[in-house]
Amino acid sequence: MAAEIERKFLVTCDAWRSAATGESIRQGYLWSEAGRSLRVRIAGEHAFLTLKSGQNGCSRQEYEYEIPLTDAGEIIASMCNRPLIEKTRYTVVEGGIEWVIDEFEGENAGLVVAEVELDREDEQVDLPLWAGCEVTAEPRYLNANLVARPYRLWTVAERMGGDRPGKRGCP
Repeated sequence: MAAEIERKFLVTCDAWRSAATGESIRQGYLWSEAGRSLRVRIAGEHAFLTLKSGQNGCSRQEYEYEIPLTDAGEIIASMCNRPLIEKTRYTVVEGGIEWVIDEFEGENAGLVVAEVELDREDEQVDLPLWAGCEVTAEPRYLNANLVARPYRLWTVAERMGGDRPGKRGCP
């Protein structure tokens, strides 16, 4: 079994941009229900088919297989649910830890989320100043759920991340 352990945070400012390198991602979901999904992703010149299980805390099962780029394009064009997930994925190393920051476009424009992959669920991580509220346990931030209810439809309270303790931000 392939386990993915990650924590997800809202991004509060642009302080990360100067150290970031990015890649365009376009993905569609063939199937998604009860926290399980099957997606097709084109990232740069590579394409993948990915199966994900429901989330248990900050971990879940993930199986990813590279597929031909032309096949992925055809699948996304003709078989995937709409809207598609369109984003630029940036990589930033902060404090010796690699973070990925997804800046969403299209129907989810305005949403910026940072993720850090961990080796263990109880692993401690020092948060950069630009990492705000943790949203790991909030299903609405899952990409599959952003297809069903895009960010553009969220209320102001939902966009602000709610009233969670530990809100952080850039100075």
